[in-house]
Amino acid sequence: MRPGRPSAQLTPRRAETPAGRLRRAAAPAQAAMAGKAASPGTAVLLVTANVGSLFDDPENLQKNWLREFYQVVHAHRPHFLALTPASPPQVVHAHRPHFLALHCQEFGGKNYEASMSHVDKFVKELLSSDAMKEYNRARVYLDENYKSQEHFTALGSFYFLHESLKNIYQFDFKAKKYKKVTGKEIYSDTLESTPMLEKEKFPQDYFPECKWSRKGFLRTRWCLADCAFDLVNIHLFHDASNLVAWETSPSVYSGIRHKALGYVLDRISDQRFQKASYFVFGDFNFRLDSKSVVETLCTKATMQTVRAADTNEVVKLIFRESDNDRKVMLQLEKKLFDYFNQEVFRDDNGTALLEFDKELSVFKDRLYELDISFPPSYPYSEDCSQGRQYMNTRCPAWCDRVLMSPSAKELVLRSESEEKVVTYDHIGPSVCMGDHKPVFLAFRIAPGAGKPHARVHKCCVVQ
Repeated sequence: MRPGRPSAQLTPRRAETPAGRLRRAAAPAQAAMAGKAASPGTAVLLVTANVGSLFDDPENLQKNWLREFYQVVHAHRPHFLALTPASPPQVVHAHRPHFLALHCQEFGGKNYEASMSHVDKFVKELLSSDAMKEYNRARVYLDENYKSQEHFTALGSFYFLHESLKNIYQFDFKAKKYKKVTGKEIYSDTLESTPMLEKEKFPQDYFPECKWSRKGFLRTRWCLADCAFDLVNIHLFHDASNLVAWETSPSVYSGIRHKALGYVLDRISDQRFQKASYFVFGDFNFRLDSKSVVETLCTKATMQTVRAADTNEVVKLIFRESDNDRKVMLQLEKKLFDYFNQEVFRDDNGTALLEFDKELSVFKDRLYELDISFPPSYPYSEDCSQGRQYMNTRCPAWCDRVLMSPSAKELVLRSESEEKVVTYDHIGPSVCMGDHKPVFLAFRIAPGAGKPHARVHKCCVVQ
C-alpha cells in the first residue's frame, strides 16, 4: 500500500441502568422486530480489536476471525421476515449497521515487515468480500510506517458505509470543513499528512521501560444524521511485569495509562475545533488491581518468595494453600500468572472480578461505559483448539473497551423504546480470535438527535 491511495465494580457501577435493561432485552427485542418495519434511526456498530495475533499466524486465525466478525455485522438481520409485494426493500436489511467502524491495534503483528503481504490480503478481504458488498463506501487508515520509531503506532481504522446511508460527511481537520464521503479509499504508510485524521504516538518518556513503544491514538470526526462525533482509536501501555504490577495498589502501570489517556482526552477536547461528542474505543490495556486480586484469590494461602542467586532480585512468588498438602494456588513471575482455577475468570462472565476493575474511575466525569456483561477480553490462548482458554501469562482483564463522552452517552441512550436495542458485548466467545477478543457496541442514533447542534457543526458544508 502507498500513502494516499484511494480505492464497553466499574466506576460508576450501577445495579440497574437503562442500558443494562436494554442489553438484557436485546434477544427478545430482536425476535419481536422480525417482520416489522425498520427501526427508526441510524444503526451504528463500533468494534475494537487487537489483531496482532492474526498476522503472526494468518493461516489459522484470520479465517476464524473474519467469520466471527461478519456474523456480528449481520447479527441484526431478522431470523424471519414476513414480506409482502408492497414491503419496502430496506426492510430486509433493516438491522444491518448503516455505519460500521472497526478500530484495530497491533495491525500487522509484531514483525510488520514480514507480515506486509498478510496485511494487504486482510484489507482486501474486508473491502471486497461478499459479506461486505452492501457497504459501497469505505475509508481505511493504516499506519504502516514501521521504519519511523518517532511516529509508528500500528493502528488501523476502518469505516464502512451501507449503501442505504444517504448523507454522511467526514471532517477535514486542515480545511475545518465536512466533506461528503464517496467511494472507497485507503490511506497508509505516512498518515501525518492526511488532513482527514489526527494521529499521535505517545512520547517515549511516558513509558521509559519500553525501548520502542508503538502506543498512540488516531482520531477521525464524522457527521451522521446531523450528529457530529469523534471516533478515537487508542492503544495504551501494557503491564511490563506482573511482579511490579503486584507491588502497589494502584500499580505504577495504571498511573502511566491514566497519564496517556488524560492526554488524549485533553487533546480531542481542546480549543482548536468545535467540541463534539466522542467515542474512544481500542486496547486500553486496563488491568485489574493486581494486589487486590491476588490477596482475594489467595486469602488462605502462604507466600514463598524466590530470588535470583546472583542479584537477590525477586523472580517468582508462589502461593500455597495452608492445608490440602500445600497445593500451589498461584505462581507469579514477570510474565507468568498461573492460577490453578481459570473458571473464576469465566464463571458468570467474571462478574465477581469487576470490583477490581478500577482504572476508569479516574475519568468518571469524562468517560462513560455501559455495564460489562462479558468475560475478560485478554489474554486468550492463541491455540485454535482453545477458544475459551486463557494464557497463563497475565491476569485476565477487560483490556478492550468502548467508552464515550457524556454527550455521546445521551446520543446512545436517547431513545428507550422497545425497538431501541443497545448491545455491548464481545465477539467469538468460543472461537480462537487471537490473544484478544474483539469488543463491540451496537446502537441506533435516534431521528433528529443531532438537530440542536447541526448548525454549530455546519454539517451541510461540503467540498
